[in-house]
Amino acid sequence: MSQVHTSSGPAAFEPSAIELERRGFRSARKRQSILVSIASTLVFAAVIVVVLINSPGWEAVRTTFFDWGVARDAFPRVIKGLWLNIQVLFVAAIGVAILGTLLAVARTLKGAVFTPIRLLAAGYTDLFRGIPVLLVLYLVGFGIPGLELTGRLPAQFWGTVALILCYSAYVAEVLRAGIDAVHPSQRLAARSLGLSHAKTLRLVVMPQAVRKVTPALMNDFVSLQKDVGLISVLGAVDAIRAAQIESASSYNFTPYVLAGLLFVLLSLPFIRLTDWITARSQRREQIGGAV
Repeated sequence: MSQVHTSSGPAAFEPSAIELERRGFRSARKRQSILVSIASTLVFAAVIVVVLINSPGWEAVRTTFFDWGVARDAFPRVIKGLWLNIQVLFVAAIGVAILGTLLAVARTLKGAVFTPIRLLAAGYTDLFRGIPVLLVLYLVGFGIPGLELTGRLPAQFWGTVALILCYSAYVAEVLRAGIDAVHPSQRLAARSLGLSHAKTLRLVVMPQAVRKVTPALMNDFVSLQKDVGLISVLGAVDAIRAAQIESASSYNFTPYVLAGLLFVLLSLPFIRLTDWITARSQRREQIGGAV
C-alpha cells in the first residue's frame, strides 16, 4: 500500500498496483462465476422442462396436480388455514425459546447439588429428540385430553404444546453447545468484576453463546416453520387440512401443491436470512484470509 503526501499533511492511503490487480482479478472471477451459474441453471431448468413435457403421463399429471382453476377456487380456504399455521408458529417459537433456554442453562449448571436438575434436563432432551414429532403430536393431542384434566381445548393448542416439547429439546442442545463454546476466561473476568452467576450468564455468556449458534438456531426455526403443518393430524383446519378437504371435494391434488407453495413462500425469507447470517459469520471468522 502506498501513501500520498500533500503540503497540508499525509493524505489517505491509496491501494498499490498489486492490490488493484488483485481486486480486478477477484472481480473478474466473481463475474465469471455468476455467468456460469446462471447459464448452468438455465440449461438444467430447460432439460427438466423438456423431460417433463415430453413424458407420456405429463397431461394426466398436469391436470391432476397443476390445475389453475382448482388452485384459484381453493386459495381462499387454504390461505385462511395458513394463517392458523402462522399463529401456531408465533406462539410455538416463543415457547421453544423460553423452554429451550431454561433447559440449556439447567444442563450447564455446575456443582453436585444441581445433579438432579442436570439429569432431568438431559433426560428430557434425550427423550424428545428421540421420539418423532408425529408421535409426540398423537400422544399429546389425544393422550392428554383423554385424561380429562381440563375442559375441551382446540386441536391447535395441543399441537402447539407438542411442537414446543419437541423443538425445545433441539434448541436446548444448540444453546448448550454455544454456552460451552464461550471461553471460561469470560466467566472469570465477569465474576472478578463483581457480577453474580446469574448476571454473568445473562450479560456475558448468553449474548456470546447466541451469536455463535445463531445459524443453527435459524435452521431450527425454519424446521419448526415447516412442521407446524403437522398439526393437521389432530384435526386442526390449517393449510394442510384445508388442502385435504379441497382435494377430497374436487378429486384433484392441486390444493396440496398450492399449500406446499405457500409454505415455501413463508419459509423463503427466513431461509435466505439464515444463509446471509451464516455467510456473514464465515466472513467474520475468515477475515484477512482472502488471497
